Amino acid sequence: MNVDIKKALTFLIAPKSIGLTCMICLLSCSLTAQKKNGSYRLNIKKTTLPITIDGIGNDAAWQDTDVAADFFMVLPMDTGKANEPSEIRMTYDEHNLYLLATFYNTTKGPYYVESLRRDFSFGKNDNFLLFLDPFNNQTTGYSFGSNAAGAQWDGTMYDGGSVDLNWDSKWVSAVTSDAEKWVFEMAVPFKSIRYEDGVKEWGINFSRLDLKSGEKSSWTPVPRQFPTASLAYTGTLVWDTPPPSPRTNFSIIPYGSASVNRNLESSDDTEFDKKIGGDIKFSLSTSLNLDLTVNPDFSQVEVDRQVTNLDRFELFFPEKRQFFLENGDLFANFGYATIRPFFSRRIGLGVPIQAGARVSGNLNNKWRMGLMDMQTASVEETGLPSQNFGVLSLQRRVFSRSSIGLIVVNKQSIHYPHDTDSLRTLFPKFNRNVGLEYNLASPNNQWTGKAFLLKSFSPNKVGNGITQAAHLEYKSRKWNWRIQEEAVENDYTAEVGFVPRNGYIKISSHLSRLFFPKKTNILSHGPKASTSYFFNEEFDRTDNINLFEYLFSFRDRSSLNFSISDEYVELLAPFDPTRADKATLDIGTKHHWNAYMIDFISKPQSMFTYSLGGRFGGYYSGGNRTSLISEIGYRFQPFVSLSSNISYNHIHLPAPWNNTAFWLIGSEVDITFTNKLFFATLFQYNEQSKNFNLNSRFQWRYKPASDLFLVYSNNYLIEPFEGRNWALTLKFTYWFNN
Repeated sequence: MNVDIKKALTFLIAPKSIGLTCMICLLSCSLTAQKKNGSYRLNIKKTTLPITIDGIGNDAAWQDTDVAADFFMVLPMDTGKANEPSEIRMTYDEHNLYLLATFYNTTKGPYYVESLRRDFSFGKNDNFLLFLDPFNNQTTGYSFGSNAAGAQWDGTMYDGGSVDLNWDSKWVSAVTSDAEKWVFEMAVPFKSIRYEDGVKEWGINFSRLDLKSGEKSSWTPVPRQFPTASLAYTGTLVWDTPPPSPRTNFSIIPYGSASVNRNLESSDDTEFDKKIGGDIKFSLSTSLNLDLTVNPDFSQVEVDRQVTNLDRFELFFPEKRQFFLENGDLFANFGYATIRPFFSRRIGLGVPIQAGARVSGNLNNKWRMGLMDMQTASVEETGLPSQNFGVLSLQRRVFSRSSIGLIVVNKQSIHYPHDTDSLRTLFPKFNRNVGLEYNLASPNNQWTGKAFLLKSFSPNKVGNGITQAAHLEYKSRKWNWRIQEEAVENDYTAEVGFVPRNGYIKISSHLSRLFFPKKTNILSHGPKASTSYFFNEEFDRTDNINLFEYLFSFRDRSSLNFSISDEYVELLAPFDPTRADKATLDIGTKHHWNAYMIDFISKPQSMFTYSLGGRFGGYYSGGNRTSLISEIGYRFQPFVSLSSNISYNHIHLPAPWNNTAFWLIGSEVDITFTNKLFFATLFQYNEQSKNFNLNSRFQWRYKPASDLFLVYSNNYLIEPFEGRNWALTLKFTYWFNN
């Protein structure tokens, strides 16, 4: 590489560099402004009249309320008022916050819903969503809503516009509908949410998606490039008097489970297992929660979706265990997707969790805190010691919507079953990470960015390294631009994190432009160019990918993308390009190829939906790879949804690999008898890993936040076809609260 280029890269990306970080900080200095839609105000008055939540809305209490109407169109274009009329009314009493929403239809046709399952997919349902910002900080809050069939939606909000749907709380709602309109009515207990005492103004917005007209609308104007959940564009909910002072409350959620299972790989005996445990939730303040768990059980958690793995590095599978997900952004969003100092799936991996505690929430309208401590048992057979996992996260809002964060992660081995040098090498005494992060968000959300620095600590200075990264992004209706840099030292370790690659420096960027033709079936189209270059710590290129795409979005919400890629790889470790236990390519070998991709997603309004994708082109060692991916679905709304995912890969390489082909097939049946009674079965056939998996789950939500689960799972080897393991589990949970 040219010496001058190396010097420039050294300045831009070295761990002590300040290039891109300074750009972000300088931009921040001009990003203090009043809230964009603060002038949109909805007054809410207290009622003493009774309200019945039945989705009819004929109670006298609704007659004397202000109305939020005249919604703005967000999609397909954000240039005027919505065509589909909507009206929102709100009131409250000593115990509950009430909302009545009426959605009229000027476009005639059926309602579109996917199912009655809670926390539905936003883009596949006619729906209404409420976004609440009780601290008026434009970064955190709550979301509640429903689809047109009455399936509930609830979640916590973070990062100024993201919704974590893993949060469940106690509240009630009902929906009625006819050809002219559908009506949603709800009551949220004040003790189900957190807010600052004595405050009379909250941030608020309302969103409606109507698939038959293809229109998404919002009470306040929101630019089309942003989600209607963006808290930067909320209006103001004005209370006649401050809402009731939050009172201390606690919940006890015990569980009992019984299971029968058999592992044919390690034992021929059928085992019976009984477990009891539970969680405790306690409000430490108006906005800070303490969560405790003892002997947690996650047997009802949905299994991972299997994937075809042709990657050189570890794949990421998301966390699905409830205890780790509430306020999870405080812990899990530090860094980037491939540089996470904390990844909760590292806790309890093949070992029981004995107990855990978490304190999380808002200290006030500027400070947020997360503190977690988890304890696991030791494993005599493998020598795995008992381990303690501690995480501290602090976040301070600065300017109008930006924040500074601190994270400390500690993994400590406490008791070794066999205290030997080899076990202390295999399971080090400790691993720690300390990091600082700055998150940039402009008042209008057009400029966003991040800069962070992480340092790891391990015994005997093995694994003591640094990583740093930063990016800056601009997003308008027509333009989207981003530049990002990363540097991860070879000695950096995050045993409780997710960092699949070490010893590299990366520069990446993308630029896209959208065009909006008039009076055609195409809503928007435009090109996107992106590039990503990896270097070793001496700034020698190791791999890169250049990608050119052309994207089409249609007015019926279907989409079509064409892509061309140019890829280069210099292998840093032996690698089997088929991931099928064949021969490996040597370290240092260099490979270059081009590939062509096409993807189409059908409109969500049809009962029959599908997507098609293909990848055609070169591969390692002068070979070729063809990949075909399809997802098809059919629904008998709102009760039955059928779906299937099919993936086929054919790889042609020179000897000794020759031809390799494998299928991945997943099929799911999702039945929602009511919005409280669910049954789902997932079949997965993975030819690459030689595994067939079946998982069936029955759930009865017999009371708000209280469930009965019956779960059956089974794994088979394909060749030879024989059982690996199976289990049948019955689990019961009940939510007691004061």
